[in-house]
Amino acid sequence: MMNSRPLPIGIQDFEYIRKNDFVYVDKTEYIYRLAYQGKPYFLGRPRRFGKSLLLSTMKAYFLGKRELFGGLAIERLETEWKEYPVFHLDMNRGIYTSLDTFVSALNANLKALEEQWGKDESEDTSANRLLGLIKRANEQTGKGVVVLIDEYDKPLLDTMDNPELHALIRPQLQAFYSVLKSADPYLRFLFFTGVTKFGQAGVFSGMNQPKDISMSERYAGICGITETELVANFQPELHALADADEITYEETLEKMRRMYDGYHFNRKSEGVYNPFSVLNTFADQEYAYYWSHTGTPTFLVKLIKAGDINVPNLEGNILVSRSKFTDYRTGSDNFIPFMFQSGYLTILDYDPVLELYTLGFPNEEVRIAFLQNLLPFYLPKGDDDQFDSKIFLRDLYRGDVETFMTRLQAFLADIPYGTEEKSENYYQTALYILFTLIGERSRMERQTAKGRADLVVEIAGTVYVFEFKMIGYGTAADALRQIDEKGYLIPYNASGKRLVKIGAAFSKETRTLGEWLVG
Repeated sequence: MMNSRPLPIGIQDFEYIRKNDFVYVDKTEYIYRLAYQGKPYFLGRPRRFGKSLLLSTMKAYFLGKRELFGGLAIERLETEWKEYPVFHLDMNRGIYTSLDTFVSALNANLKALEEQWGKDESEDTSANRLLGLIKRANEQTGKGVVVLIDEYDKPLLDTMDNPELHALIRPQLQAFYSVLKSADPYLRFLFFTGVTKFGQAGVFSGMNQPKDISMSERYAGICGITETELVANFQPELHALADADEITYEETLEKMRRMYDGYHFNRKSEGVYNPFSVLNTFADQEYAYYWSHTGTPTFLVKLIKAGDINVPNLEGNILVSRSKFTDYRTGSDNFIPFMFQSGYLTILDYDPVLELYTLGFPNEEVRIAFLQNLLPFYLPKGDDDQFDSKIFLRDLYRGDVETFMTRLQAFLADIPYGTEEKSENYYQTALYILFTLIGERSRMERQTAKGRADLVVEIAGTVYVFEFKMIGYGTAADALRQIDEKGYLIPYNASGKRLVKIGAAFSKETRTLGEWLVG
């Protein structure tokens, strides 16, 4: 059964959605609450999470377009419906490849406002032009100005791979935003959205610091779709998806959770689904990695590779205090804040005694998307298109461990190393990516009572438990002995499956597996 309701995929205009009867998940109660409880706000959310639609909804509300809000929560809350002058600055409209493209993007935003509110030729900088516009709009209407800035940080994110250009744009962006402090007496409301809050980058210095609601429990669901909203708003789509997949409604919900749910922006909040992926899944009636098509920032991949990061730890073994993942500092080699704020990591657990957060991938879509972007950095050179992890899978299905290990040895030997010596983290990451993309039940660093197994693969009625050592720090025999001593097989003793343990050691000289034993 195909669903025929119009879904707003890629549509970020609230007025268009409402006038054309697209499905809309009501976020207007959040907007009312914000409008009456403060003035400057900042909201950070991953890309494709509905930030632009949120600002478009705010714009319609502050323009007093009551007719668009029939049947929504704010209709029963708002009694005045005042109209304010609204400045909607969209920093997403630019592609920031040079200082000129940055200036052009600012000019495009300001020119549209000057056509409405007038221009003063004496205003010789972008910051002065913005301040002049706010004053004129306030004087002409007698009302405070509403300023909505969408994707405030895009010029910075676009230039992370270009430190020289990044350093040129940052102070200009700071000067542009800092003028909003002088404009404060003329403002009714100020709202920034973006992906990352750049700590100590000076972007918000010189102005009244906006209240950061990114991790507020009260606003955790302001963007995205909670499961409560999914079930309440998308019954026809969920049932159509279940029919198309020939599974039950309950199985469909569980599959949606596994693929697209799991974003937690507060330690107490309900999980949130990525709306872009949800809507595309309903439209195509197919589960796919929609969010990943928007791409992983190249600089992040390079940072992880260069920093010798233990990527398997991203499965849920990142333990940090809040201060370690809330502000991204330009030039820092700490990748955790950026990964959290851009949606690659989320809050999985919280220890109230130690005040420590456990972070990990939010869902399967993000996990696979991230690893696919890492894959080219760990493939044998030139094998990006030819590589097929399913060949390794075939060996394990057949129970042919020797052929599998020989193939793995050749795979690791072909990886381009340069001249530097590779660490155990490097090998673990290469294996982790390989096994994860195989798509079977494989997990690195599998926790047991006495420690963590390096790798566990469950396939075709067999559980394979791997332990790896660096030659010079341990042998294949040592690795095999550790599997027994640490009880890595114990969780599977009652499974009825065949249990196979494999100890292996890497050689620094050959830069691949040097030896292995099977038990």
